[in-house]
This record gives sequence, structure tokens and C-alpha cells, in this order.
Amino acid sequence: MTEDNYSLTTEFILIGFSDHPDLKILLFLVLSTIYLVTMVGNLGLVALIYMEPRLHTPMYIFLGNLALMDSCCSCAITPKMLENFFSVNRRISLYECMAQFYFLCLAETADCFLLAAMAYDRYVAICNPLQYHTMMSKKLCLQMTTGAYIAGNLHSMIHIGFLFRLIFCRSHVIKHFFCDVLPLYRLSCVDPYINELMILIFSGSVQTFSIIIVLISYFCILFTIFTMKSREGRSKALSTCASHFLSVSIFYGSLLYTYIRPSSINEGNEDIPVAIFYTLVIPLLNPFIYSLRNKEVINAIKRTMNKG
Repeated sequence: MTEDNYSLTTEFILIGFSDHPDLKILLFLVLSTIYLVTMVGNLGLVALIYMEPRLHTPMYIFLGNLALMDSCCSCAITPKMLENFFSVNRRISLYECMAQFYFLCLAETADCFLLAAMAYDRYVAICNPLQYHTMMSKKLCLQMTTGAYIAGNLHSMIHIGFLFRLIFCRSHVIKHFFCDVLPLYRLSCVDPYINELMILIFSGSVQTFSIIIVLISYFCILFTIFTMKSREGRSKALSTCASHFLSVSIFYGSLLYTYIRPSSINEGNEDIPVAIFYTLVIPLLNPFIYSLRNKEVINAIKRTMNKG
């Protein structure tokens, strides 16, 4: 292997949305707006939950951390993507690639566990309301939140560690708008079988475990809802759970399709449309899905505005 080939390990070129140069300005404006709304919505929600004592409950603590991780996901991906719209070379170093994927993996893994924790919290609140404060204590809430962050860090470090075993001696062009592991595997001249196996084992385990918790929780919630005598209460609970479950389904569905489906390593044409959902759309929608239809959050916003 030549010295020039080894030099390819130091930087890559992110193609991103350059296949549509005629739409560059429009895409930049749309994605900039999405990024701005995402950051304002998520960080605003984090600040609101922090400042409002009435929102210091497990449900809103999980929601605040989910919003924080969505902000982390957007910050890891979007600024570089926006820069590349007007960059001449669109280059990114190997270590920037590693950092980008690390924070993305941290955010997405933590989101999986936080969504599972939120589903369990709703299960306890709806199915065992009299035992809620016992079953969902502040200590348990702190443990579940800390566990989500620890799992996210460990999961990211595992995949980053295995990335260092690869040698990138082929094309240095990444046909994506960020440094994801699957496009990097396609550029490796070392067989990425072990890396693929680690993705299947660890990502599969994280998603399977959290999906099972979510499905069991929502199954019990739906069973309880349909046995309610109050039509109004049943309609309210069903409406809330439906919007939450829709967001969860899109999030898990896009992750499973990207990382766990057979032959995902060899098929790169569908990476970008699916990745848009879990890196851009979900972080944008979550603040609206989980909070703006919530009377407690709306009342907290009104109280904060009145104080100001």
C-alpha cells in the first residue's frame, strides 16, 4: 500500500446535498430554519423545565433530557452540513468525523433509553396512579437518566474504538451529509465485518431492549385506557399516547432501517432520506409533540412570560 493511500485516512469529502446545486439556496434556507427552530424549541424547553418548579417531576425531567439530547444531535450534524453548502472543498478530518459520529451515537442511544423511561413513566401514571410516587421516585428517575447517558457514552466509545481498526485507502468521498459509520465502512479497504457485527450486536440490543419496554408499556396503557369508564378521560389519554407513540415509531423505525436491516452496509442510496428523519425531523418535532399539546407546559410558558 502506498504512502498516498495512507494519507486518505486523514480527511474526507462530504458530498451531502451537492447533487442538487440548483436547490442549494433553498435547501440552505430550509435547513437553517429547521436548525434554528430545533435549537430554540429544545433548549427553550430545557430552560423552562429547569426554571419552573412545577415541572420538576419524572415525566418532565425525562423530557428535558430528551430535548437536550436532540439539541446535541442537531449541533453534531447541522453546522457542518450548512457550512458545506458554500464550502469549496467540503473537507472534514478523520477526527472531526469521529467526533461527529460520537455525539450522534451518544444522543441517539440516550434517546432510546429516555423514550423507554418516558413510556414506563406514562405506564405507571396511567395504570398505577395511586402508586406513582412510590414506583417513580426521584431516585429512580435520576438513576434511569444517568443510566441513559452512561449507556450512550459506552455505546459511542465502542464503535469509535472499532473504527480505528479500519484503513481508508479507497475513495475519500462520503456520499452523505455527515460522518455516519456505514458510509465509512464502504470506504474501508479492511473488511468491516467485525464492525458490522458490533453494530448488529450493540445497536440491535439497545434498540430491541428499549422497543420492548415501550411496546409493553403502551400495550398496558392502551388496555387501561379502553377499560376506562370516562369517555372524556379515555379520549384525552388516547390522544396524548397516540402522538407520543407516533414520534417513537418514526424514531425507532428509521434507526432500525438504517443500522439493523440486512445488507445495510452495501446499500448507500437510501441513507440520506432515512437519516434526515432521525437527525433533523425528529429533533424538530419532539418539542411540539411532547410539550405544546401539554397544558402544564403551556401554563408554565404563560407564567414565565408574565414574570418577564
